[in-house]
Amino acid sequence: MTATFEAQRAALADVVAIPVTPFAEDGSVDQDTHRALLRRLLDGGVTTLTPNGNTGEFYALAPEERRLVTELTLDEAGDRGVVLVGVGHDVPTAVASARHARELGAAMVMVHQPVHPYVSQSGWVDYHRAIAEAVPELGVVPYIRNAQLSGARLAELADHCPNVVGVKYAVPDAARFAGFARDAGLDRFVWVAGLAEPYAPSYFSAGATGFTSGLVNVAPAVSLNMIEALRSGDYPAAMKGWEQIRRFEELRAAHGSANNVTVVKEALASLGLCRREVRPPSKPLPESERAEVAAIVAGWSI
Repeated sequence: MTATFEAQRAALADVVAIPVTPFAEDGSVDQDTHRALLRRLLDGGVTTLTPNGNTGEFYALAPEERRLVTELTLDEAGDRGVVLVGVGHDVPTAVASARHARELGAAMVMVHQPVHPYVSQSGWVDYHRAIAEAVPELGVVPYIRNAQLSGARLAELADHCPNVVGVKYAVPDAARFAGFARDAGLDRFVWVAGLAEPYAPSYFSAGATGFTSGLVNVAPAVSLNMIEALRSGDYPAAMKGWEQIRRFEELRAAHGSANNVTVVKEALASLGLCRREVRPPSKPLPESERAEVAAIVAGWSI
């Protein structure tokens, strides 16, 4: 393992923020607000940023908007943070996005779960291998949402591509995660709990050392306090944080996570930090449900 990959591994063993993509009144990406939100994360102590993640509405962005979001994030992060750029779609598109990230100085790419009705396990390896081999200088982090994928397949991918250094695991089953990580090689990868704060305590108990977060857009200190508790093995303290954010995350997870991004943007809107608008197939919260989100956020003393 090279020193570069060690630095990338260290960046993954942390709160991995998934920034929102704010939209202007005309529906375009609000660049000034986006920069301000990124600076707020960095100023709050967050050092690992994932532009073009799902909380950033990756699948609702046009190709040129995904490039713009990458450029804005790398420019604002500078030497203050490590950037893990989300890439995906068909292989040529994902490779082009990964190369664009490399040209701009990104340290890593996160490869979204292939969006295809027919994903074979060997085809999963081929998909990720094509992307990883195109950018051997970058750390590569598969985003795993497929409960059928075996840990042996991830190990196979890493045998071919040593730059596969971490895993964002987002199957909502802590026991399955524990087995998958051990089948793939617990110490071979950095394991990131890809279902954020609600699953972080259980996944840390099984070997994760980092977690993703959309909530961190709203309250960086809440997420950072939780990871410090988990690092020190203070699970009662971590669970106090869990209780604090429980209702907020329940609202995000309701109706098959239909309002996952919507609730985060509503919270930011209640703080006057960005507009609440999301793009289809997401939809803003109805007026009747906005007050609860604002009340939860007010209780966090941000």
